[in-house]
Amino acid sequence: MSRPRTSRRARFAVTVPAALATFGAVAALTAPPASATSTPAQIATSKTNGVTYLKSLQAADGSYAGSGLSNEWAFSAFAAAGTAAVDVTPGGDATKNARKVYRDLLATSGWPSATPVVTDYERGTLNAYAAGIDPARISASRNLIADIYGYWQTAEAGYFGPSANYNGTVFAGLSLAGARTQSGAQRVPQALLDRIVTRVRANQHNDGGWNYSKAEGNPAQLGAASDIDMTGASMAALCSAGVPATDPDIVQAKAFLKSKLVSTSGAFNAMYGVNTNSNGWAVSGLNACGINPQTGDFLTPAGRTPIDFLIAQQFNPGGGFKYQPANTTPSAYASIDALRAVAGGGFTAAPPVPVTAGAPQWVAQSAFTPGTATELALSVDDGAGGLSVCSVAFTPTGTTTTLGEVLTAATGAATPAGCVTSVTPASGATGTITAVNGKANSGTSTWKVSVDGSAPAAATRDRVVQVGDTIALRWGV
Repeated sequence: MSRPRTSRRARFAVTVPAALATFGAVAALTAPPASATSTPAQIATSKTNGVTYLKSLQAADGSYAGSGLSNEWAFSAFAAAGTAAVDVTPGGDATKNARKVYRDLLATSGWPSATPVVTDYERGTLNAYAAGIDPARISASRNLIADIYGYWQTAEAGYFGPSANYNGTVFAGLSLAGARTQSGAQRVPQALLDRIVTRVRANQHNDGGWNYSKAEGNPAQLGAASDIDMTGASMAALCSAGVPATDPDIVQAKAFLKSKLVSTSGAFNAMYGVNTNSNGWAVSGLNACGINPQTGDFLTPAGRTPIDFLIAQQFNPGGGFKYQPANTTPSAYASIDALRAVAGGGFTAAPPVPVTAGAPQWVAQSAFTPGTATELALSVDDGAGGLSVCSVAFTPTGTTTTLGEVLTAATGAATPAGCVTSVTPASGATGTITAVNGKANSGTSTWKVSVDGSAPAAATRDRVVQVGDTIALRWGV
């Protein structure tokens, strides 16, 4: 994510363990298959070999990620291909399984860096979810959903992080809509996703696509050429938030991608040339919208599809994918993007059920740790178009807390500030909340609370709040 187009490959450079040098060389000696319309059997083989290659990228300590962006996107590809991260182990050592090692990394106080940006937390959310780690419950102190909420732009509602970096808002949509609860429910309120959808629509270029820079309100940018990658990501963000594939903006985006399709290969003619990553992102966008990348608009007159192009870049039996057709060795990052797309995935996927005996599908912090500082994600919808979003920092005194305690903390320790300015009653262990931010209950229109997408209920100070709960307050009937 967060890729300046002038340094895309440098920013996303990955380090393959030295022990894999021989593996890569052997894979490179095996010619990629000839391009042809891909059959279910060919796709299944591609997935199997792709998973084998991604498993080979695991370090001896079980890791896929370090202090910067590395191979952690493998978790989204593994999930799309039906492989649980907990089943991925170095030399069969289950104590170093990929899920455990990644969760330990996300829980460290130094992650992601001393100067984090919103896309760090969005990347972590998408990949933690795919690995079977509840992103709101990484540890007693780490809540990735709350981390993302902290980048809400109050003055430009719907943007996350500086609006000039449109990328951060797209991946807010992908992560907040895509990382559902363990039971599969939408975690965040639809009103929040609708704000993101509005911003994504406003950034769509005249040619039907998108790129990494903000275009809203800028005629020159709206008239500039779009980018294949961000068009795929933006389509996925819209569809993940509930926009149907028949929506005019999706139809325009599909037409833009079709216009860039190379008839003889199924590649997309990307801004910086034909490449596997761009095809992968475009296909993941189509997948997220339920648009078949092998039929209709994406079956060329020469009988080629975007999936054909991807599989043609794969070395078999090694399983890695090239970045560009002229390359002679596989690229880890291209292999991740390609496998996720070929497997039918968007930008994340629910974790598969593990095959390791006794391994749960999900792992998550089960309770607050008294005395350990933490955060919760909070939104406040006044029912009249006003929406506040913030991360609330507080230190629990027990294994659970209450809505009253969270709102009290929010008046002085919310990021961004101003999410909650007043609550009535302002104190007390019990009692119905009758006003928030100066707006009082009126007749049947009252303050209600939903947690992790649950049905709204009367907001009371003694409502129990658990670790990692995503809290949505709304005034209305």
